[in-house]
Amino acid sequence: MAFAGLNDADVKAALDGCAAADSFDYKKFFKACGLASKSADDVKKAFATIDQDNSGFIEEEELKLFLQNFSASARALTDKETKAFLAAGDSDGDGKIGVDGEGYLHKLRGFKYKKNI
Repeated sequence: MAFAGLNDADVKAALDGCAAADSFDYKKFFKACGLASKSADDVKKAFATIDQDNSGFIEEEELKLFLQNFSASARALTDKETKAFLAAGDSDGDGKIGVDGEGYLHKLRGFKYKKNI
């Protein structure tokens, strides 16, 4: 399945790279599947897909099933992986990842982001 314009072979390789429990690293996964190099619009489309309830936020339960958005047969993230992933993207400490401008995009893709004050 093509997800956010990603190459199927790259997605499969990324999924294979984190098939074992507690082996998921979001930065490595984003780079391996090609999501790290996608445009902000592509990443926002991916966000909308992961946001299953269309709340405008990715909550912990949605994040736990993150890999299954790329392949229905992929495993769920462990609690440890989910909490680490959530902490990386939760910019305001509310326990969910929101569409808060472009900060979350850069943060999750592994880039430093500075807001202009």
